Amino acid sequence: MTETLTPPPGGTDEDTRYEAVSSRDARFDGVFFFAVATTGIYCRPSCPAVTPKRRNVSFHPTAAAAQGHGFRACRRCRPDAVPGSAEWNVRADVVGRAVRLIGDGVVDREGVPGLAARLGYSARQVQRQLTAELGAGPVALARAQRAHTARLLLQTTGLPVTEIAFAAGFASVRQFNDTIRAIYARTPTQLREESGTGAGPRTALAAGVPLRLAHRGPYAAGEVFDLLAAEALPGVEEVVGTPGARTYRRTLRLPYGTGIVSVDERSPGRWLEARIHLTELRDLTTAVQRLRRLLDLDADPYAVAERLGADPALAAEVAARPGVRSPGTAEPEEFAVRTLVGPERAARLVVAHGTPLETPCGSLTHVFPEPAALTADPVAGPLARALADGTVRLDPGADRAATAVALAAVPGLTARAAAVVRTRALGDPDVAPEGLPDRPEWRPWRSYAARYLRVAG
Repeated sequence: MTETLTPPPGGTDEDTRYEAVSSRDARFDGVFFFAVATTGIYCRPSCPAVTPKRRNVSFHPTAAAAQGHGFRACRRCRPDAVPGSAEWNVRADVVGRAVRLIGDGVVDREGVPGLAARLGYSARQVQRQLTAELGAGPVALARAQRAHTARLLLQTTGLPVTEIAFAAGFASVRQFNDTIRAIYARTPTQLREESGTGAGPRTALAAGVPLRLAHRGPYAAGEVFDLLAAEALPGVEEVVGTPGARTYRRTLRLPYGTGIVSVDERSPGRWLEARIHLTELRDLTTAVQRLRRLLDLDADPYAVAERLGADPALAAEVAARPGVRSPGTAEPEEFAVRTLVGPERAARLVVAHGTPLETPCGSLTHVFPEPAALTADPVAGPLARALADGTVRLDPGADRAATAVALAAVPGLTARAAAVVRTRALGDPDVAPEGLPDRPEWRPWRSYAARYLRVAG
């Protein structure tokens, strides 16, 4: 049965939010969180618990903001595991860019000064803007993310608690213990004993970290996997299985090591089953976020359907195919090079310059070469040099407008290819469909309109 995509109630005032909580509206999961003064916990809007009285409820834009006010995460609805707000993918301002960078683990690796430098602002300006809009600064947002990563490792792996503390990004075991107790009202050992993730018995690190990657609303997995299968690069990616039950795998180059991620097309609920193998566990947060961006799991299909479905030219397509996504990429620089050189030359670059895996997995044998290794290539060279020296930035916090200008200056990169790179590598949801009709009323979801138009032929 096809799920009807009706838009969520209009407005973002507190009365509207309380209505969403009263109706347990999962469409708002990740958009905001509510906290209950009488219990000291915070929840996602769809929490199945008895709806609290309005006078006892407060609303928070992020989990970190709720935690900063002293609330603990609900053990029933696991609010720390909801999909991220689609707003941060839409916004191109400093707050949206900062949130994407924090999700990629930049604060853990480079601290707040590193985050600010990437954004071109002072640390004080970044702190002020994030606190004003999100109710929490970069340190608090990163702390909430570390806590979620730690809970995931505690409940899905058999790793010692000390190793988990540092793998999740904590500076000390004491900081780790204090944070877990503050957010979950449990010690790490008690949290490990709970089976809240439903992921089954804990696994050894060699077996990878099992994950449930939540998404909001319906998810057109078949169309996403069709695209991944059509684009799969030998040695770096593979899609195995039959339609409806396929598995996608690929290698990753990560800040501290390499990884292999796999995700299943078939889903038993509002999530996709995945598994991540890492040479260095500190890369888990970054790997998860890259996989989410590749699969466009933080999208808001209700908002997309409301806007695009209002256009008679797209209404039938939107109604017939709910949950269409605009996939991104797990390796933005790799994707840009592949877009420029084409699939056949990209395959040759993998063999000639790729990094071999210590232990091949199936047909996966290499990590795609870094831009610095391709600067002498006659076709990829100009773009590789621009990526290597930072002239073109494709990281999650890149300024999209500045990147569009820089891409236009790369020799050999056509306007259509540059638009594809902006859509996929930058995760920009509002790129005008090059070579297809463009209507301003599709904004800010023109990338999704292009997906509907292309899949419909």
